[in-house]
Amino acid sequence: MNENTVPLRDMILLKEGEVVLKGLNKRYFEQKLSQNIRRRLKPFGRFIVTAMQSVIYVEPQDGDADIDGAFEAMKNVFGIMTLTRAVACEKDKDVILRTAMKYLDGELRTAKTFKVESKRSDKGFPMTSIQLSQYVGGELNEAYPNLTADMHTPELVVRLEVRERAAYVHGATVRGAGGMPVGSNGVAVSLLSGGIDSPVSTYMMAKRGLRIIPVHFFSFPYTSELAKEKVIDLAKLLTAWCGRMFVEIVPFTHIQEEIRAKCPEEYFTIIMRRMMMRIADEIGKMNNCGALVTGESLGQVASQTMEAMQCTGAVAELPVLRPLVGMDKEEVIRIARRLGTFDTSILPYEDCCTVFTPRHPCTHPKLKNVEAAEAALDVDALVQEALAGRELVKLDPRRLS
Repeated sequence: MNENTVPLRDMILLKEGEVVLKGLNKRYFEQKLSQNIRRRLKPFGRFIVTAMQSVIYVEPQDGDADIDGAFEAMKNVFGIMTLTRAVACEKDKDVILRTAMKYLDGELRTAKTFKVESKRSDKGFPMTSIQLSQYVGGELNEAYPNLTADMHTPELVVRLEVRERAAYVHGATVRGAGGMPVGSNGVAVSLLSGGIDSPVSTYMMAKRGLRIIPVHFFSFPYTSELAKEKVIDLAKLLTAWCGRMFVEIVPFTHIQEEIRAKCPEEYFTIIMRRMMMRIADEIGKMNNCGALVTGESLGQVASQTMEAMQCTGAVAELPVLRPLVGMDKEEVIRIARRLGTFDTSILPYEDCCTVFTPRHPCTHPKLKNVEAAEAALDVDALVQEALAGRELVKLDPRRLS
């Protein structure tokens, strides 16, 4: 078979982000990243995943692999800085040229300006990066009369990489999700409501390498089954970034009824959130978590003043991470829209935080006063009752694709 009739097989090149800075620990983070990539690729067929020189190579094993679906999935994998579709070829300047002309022929025919960028990781290759770019660029300029070289703002960039195993030809690169591989920095419980903020805070801490266990507090019949389904739908959307998750659905009705019956109204929300933190803390310890995550933003609502956050955080033994604490609502909404969670978050189903909202909440509570108001509750019994009644919902992006 003539070389020009051999079909080129697409592959994906993934460039590592912060992982490359990890020094002696780099191998650990690369292994986590490769595990996450393999897991996310499973719905799209069989692929070989190899990491070398801060690049991860994703190669389909057969023609049945869905390279388009795999490429879209890789955009959401934390730990990847950039990604691109590419094709491999022999490390020979003329083979590289012919491969570029074949693989990028459509773009080369329609573009008006171009340049060639080369990277030579294999120092045994006889040409420098500049020499290879000049050679391939000159030949492409001759072969395609429509093209004019432009080193500053080209319409098309032909990218060549000469690496250890082969040479690679590709065009445009796409920005990846960045951050750290999920699971590389431990596990955390995230308090997930049906609002805009908590899905964003969950995403942000997953981006820092945390595996997330979402916990949702459900107050049936004051909140409907639709409200619970809304939260599960939000968690499903987050699996595109966080990977597989187990959502803990915690019954909260009895606790709220007890608070309403026995505690001063102005402390309803603060005491409710303290109970949530206690329960989340217990779930976290059961799952060897290192922290709790909330969607609180300083001053956004009455329960998110410094004094209120100090009162709610005081009951947790695990540290409380608040990634949104310094952000305004518009910033959070922009991220939610980008994640695709915003439209679900604004569906009109109340969550348990809004059911027993006091008419005049205390915005600057003192811890000793809150503790005195809370003393009317059998806190330990209520926490254990809620933990015993929780429901576990398993979500896996492989089954949601």
